[in-house]
Amino acid sequence: MRGDGVISATGYIIVENMKICDVLQKKTILADLKAQNKKGILEELVAPVSEIAKVNQEDLVKVLMERERLGSTGIGGGIGIPHGKMKDIDSLILGFGLSRKGVDFESLDGQPTHIFFLLITPENSTGLHLKLLARISRILKDDPFKSRLLNATSGDEILDIIKEEDEDF
Repeated sequence: MRGDGVISATGYIIVENMKICDVLQKKTILADLKAQNKKGILEELVAPVSEIAKVNQEDLVKVLMERERLGSTGIGGGIGIPHGKMKDIDSLILGFGLSRKGVDFESLDGQPTHIFFLLITPENSTGLHLKLLARISRILKDDPFKSRLLNATSGDEILDIIKEEDEDF
């Protein structure tokens, strides 16, 4: 395996042209986040991800909150991409969540955040971390795609929408 590859939580070796669906699992998709603040959203998003990664939920939330202190991962346009690195994991893990009401995630544009991608990577996987963050950011610039996500009602529907966009991208 090349130095810029990693085994994803879905068991695939990921290298250059990583797709979101190579990493995203249905059980980490939350179609209706209930929390009304940043920490609550992170706690909800982390629950299924920590189970897959076999890491402590509180430790993972702590890592994410520490990253948020460096600057909000609410990038504007209703999107948040909280992310962090953990030494105790050996695969890249992705989660997704929708907040119907939107939440103050201290976004760059000051607007509520509705769409969340949560990315957790091993400490030594900087290149992959950045590649997946860039892909997520690019795909979310498509307004019709964002609208379809916001109108989705189930994890299955969200996964189908992401798969379709991921293939076309």
